[in-house]
Amino acid sequence: MARAVQTLETTYAETLRQRRHPLLGHPTINVGSIRGGTQPNIVPEECVISIDRRTLPGETEASVKREIRQVLRAAKVQAAFHPLRLATCPPLETDPSHPLVQSLLRAAGRKRTTGVHYFCDAAPLAAGGTPSVVFGPGDIRQAHTRDEWISLASLDRGTAILERFLRALP
Repeated sequence: MARAVQTLETTYAETLRQRRHPLLGHPTINVGSIRGGTQPNIVPEECVISIDRRTLPGETEASVKREIRQVLRAAKVQAAFHPLRLATCPPLETDPSHPLVQSLLRAAGRKRTTGVHYFCDAAPLAAGGTPSVVFGPGDIRQAHTRDEWISLASLDRGTAILERFLRALP
């Protein structure tokens, strides 16, 4: 499994960095957990890794699995896939010219949208037909951490932007 992790985190990750989406950047892969063995002096019967592969528009779960299988096969690593997610997690790509997006940009004093390299509930909402954007005060590096926090100044700025956006609605 060490060869699989090394291949995914280096060779495959470098391949992914060569692909670019104008808003979302490049797809990513992360080995998030490794489980195997019960004792240091016993060779484990199996080793299981959990990976998170963030996709770009146009990529499918099937094409990503096929690609990972090919990369691992080239590294002479045998692996079986067992999907853990209950639903697909498509990338979010809302049209920046959508009137609500433009209204939010004006409220935030911005001229254009930017992309992010993380997942949130906006993606399945958009996939279901609800135009969605990711907006929120604070710093993503502080989100979902043991000591998650947000400054009051950032919260106040976010509140003001949402208030301007809502007041501008017809």
